[in-house]
Amino acid sequence: MDKQSLRIVKREATAHALADAAFGLAQERGLDGFVVEDVVQIAGYSRRTFANHYSCKEEAVAAAVFPYHGLDEVAEVLEGLPQTSTPLDIMYHFMKMQHSAVIFRKMRQLTSLAKQYPTLEPFLLSVHRRMQTSSQQMLSDLFQDRYPLEYTHLLAGAVYAIVLPLLDGSLNVLLPDQPPEERPGATPFDQFVDTTFQYLRNGF
Repeated sequence: MDKQSLRIVKREATAHALADAAFGLAQERGLDGFVVEDVVQIAGYSRRTFANHYSCKEEAVAAAVFPYHGLDEVAEVLEGLPQTSTPLDIMYHFMKMQHSAVIFRKMRQLTSLAKQYPTLEPFLLSVHRRMQTSSQQMLSDLFQDRYPLEYTHLLAGAVYAIVLPLLDGSLNVLLPDQPPEERPGATPFDQFVDTTFQYLRNGF
C-alpha cells in the first residue's frame, strides 16, 4: 500500500472511531445528553481532530451508519468477481456487502433517533447520498469509458433507492437480523435484493 492510500485508510479509521463513539453516546444518553468533548474522550482523539472530520455531533452520529470497509476487503470482493462482471453485478455484491445486519441495525436506530431529534434528519439524508455517490464513483473508476456517466449515476441512484422503504417500513421486508415473528409474512432481505436486481436486469 502506498503512502497516499495509507493516509486515506488512517483518515477513514479515525473518522469511523469518532462516529462510532458519537453514535454510542447518542444511543446511551440521547442526542442532548452529551457534547463533542465526551466524544473525543471516548474515541481517544483531540477536539481539533474531531473538527477536521465533522462539523457537529449530529454529523458524527449519522456518519456511524456509513459502511466502513478497508481497501483489502473491497479488493477481495472485486478480485472474486469474474472479469465479465457488469456494473449491475458489482452493485449487487456491494449492496449485500454494505448492508449487513450491523449496518441495518444502526440505520434503524438512527432513523428512530432522527424522529426524536429532527436536527439529525439532514445528516441522515447526507449519509444515504454519500453511499450513493461513493458507489457511483467506484463504478466510474472500474469501468471508466465503457459505460456512459449517466448510466452509472442512474444505476447507483436506483440501487440506493431500495434502502429507504426498508428503513421506514413501507415494504414488508425482514431485515438481516430481525426475528421472523417481528414481521409475519415478510420477504427475507436476500430474496428482496435478488428480486429487485432481477427487475433492474430485465427492465421495468
